[in-house]
Amino acid sequence: MTRIAVIGAGLSGLAFANLLGDVAQVKLFEKSRGCGGRMSTRRHESFQFDHGAQFFTAKSKSFESFLQPYLAAGVIARWDARFVEISGNGLSSRHSWSGEYPHYVGVPGMNALGRALGEKLDISLGTRVEQICGGPGDWRLFDGEERDLGGFDWVVSSVPARQVTALMPGEFRYLDEVEACIMPGCYSLMLGFTRPLPLGWDAALVKDSAISWISVDNSKPGREGPSSLLVQTSNQWAEANMDVGNDSVIAQLIAETGRLIGQDVNTACHVALHRWRYANPGQREGAHSLIDASQRLAAMGDWCIRGRIESAFLSGLDAAQRIRKLI
Repeated sequence: MTRIAVIGAGLSGLAFANLLGDVAQVKLFEKSRGCGGRMSTRRHESFQFDHGAQFFTAKSKSFESFLQPYLAAGVIARWDARFVEISGNGLSSRHSWSGEYPHYVGVPGMNALGRALGEKLDISLGTRVEQICGGPGDWRLFDGEERDLGGFDWVVSSVPARQVTALMPGEFRYLDEVEACIMPGCYSLMLGFTRPLPLGWDAALVKDSAISWISVDNSKPGREGPSSLLVQTSNQWAEANMDVGNDSVIAQLIAETGRLIGQDVNTACHVALHRWRYANPGQREGAHSLIDASQRLAAMGDWCIRGRIESAFLSGLDAAQRIRKLI
């Protein structure tokens, strides 16, 4: 069978491997300790935070169908959040999400879907691919210590665009196109409290602030821990403060969070920060994946379409369908 290496075990890579496993030997390499990419969950003692993607929706029939077994199995569930919008003048709108336009989360954490998708796959976790050598049909991968990770007919990247340009061989015909893709960063602030904050809502879209999103993560299905507040910055603010020290970032975000919600969040008993250097690409026109058939190299990911969980799936689906015809 055709040997395919996939670099990155986010949703696009996991979907690709599941969709092609019947006709190819697919091996995934993931630098992190778990699958799912930005569908991630951070735990500390009894606190739990989805510090990457907060939820996802399914607008396409293909993604909706793909999700049905995981919805039936309880791996994902609908989050009927009490949703508000916050601007400089306070709350500007309020409504509850419902089944008419469902918003999904992983259960008991956002990483549950990635974990389920990776169960039957060949994945090397904690493995950072640093070099791709050889040529079409005979590519070899090496890690940072120059250890040989194996030979493959195809190499498919599912990492952020900036990492694609650093990793892919110069022969990859789409390098210039990938280079043009901009993925601004984001900060996620995690605040844990011994007592719930009296907010009256579960999720907030924030406008005209350094902060773009606030959610009460323990309000999501399957979460039983104490009050966990997740705060995410705007991409613009994050890019302007990407190299600022963590203590300064935390202090600024705590002050702004308190101002927005009218509560003293300095009472948090747990405080943590995560920096997403590549977080939210804008909408991109063109193919949903980049396939160089002559070199047997490919790139996929949400950045090929738009920064959404569904986009990651659609990119992986597109790459799988196109490569299936080539092998």
